[in-house]
Amino acid sequence: MNTKKELIFLRTFAVSITAAIGIVTTVAFKNKGNTQFDTIDVKRINIIENDGTVKMLITNADNFPSKGDEVNGHVMHERKKRAGMLFFNEEGMECGGFIYDGKKTEKGHSSGLSLTFDQYDGDQVMQLITTDEKRNGKRYKAGRLVFNDRGDNETQEMAKKINEELKEIKDPVKRRAKYMEYEQKGMIGGVPRIALGQTSGKQNGLFLFDSNGGVRAKFIIDEDNKIKLEAYDEKGKVVSTWPDSK
Repeated sequence: MNTKKELIFLRTFAVSITAAIGIVTTVAFKNKGNTQFDTIDVKRINIIENDGTVKMLITNADNFPSKGDEVNGHVMHERKKRAGMLFFNEEGMECGGFIYDGKKTEKGHSSGLSLTFDQYDGDQVMQLITTDEKRNGKRYKAGRLVFNDRGDNETQEMAKKINEELKEIKDPVKRRAKYMEYEQKGMIGGVPRIALGQTSGKQNGLFLFDSNGGVRAKFIIDEDNKIKLEAYDEKGKVVSTWPDSK
């Protein structure tokens, strides 16, 4: 008899505790006030709208969306997984992001940071990027703000299909020809038009590019602390300099 009463008591106690936990959890998640934490350890955070659309995600490298992963109904393209953030527009399409990495290598080290903003349904048109590489005892550092031109007919879905098609073409000459064909149609590719910052050759200044991506003018301070203003023709030949070299 005592055993039966104990079992009834334990069952009643278990049900009561479960119900209490459920109530507390429900109330906690429905609480619209601010909750404060000293430290949160998390692998990924999705910032969502009321309808569930992901507007921004913050993630570690393992959970970074890559080929086959789906966000807002859009299948992501293949890319290296890095810790960082991704941004999404009102239609759920990716529209930019922030990534970074850094590690030692056999020949030195490699690190970088990139903050990008995309054109609508396309790839990056503005990028803040830094790189720092050390190879065989020599260090190469660069950092710049770049504005790019992208094709007017570019879409994320079409670019993904074109890249998959190009990977299947083993002949590099034929692959390049097919790439150029799509690029001329404005469906893929992009070129820098303006860059402000430092090159790996230790030139600091403003760089202007033509519609083919060729440097046409630059106003710099070089590694010898000399000021230069140079203009180039479409073949990259210097056509004007300031100050005049004597």
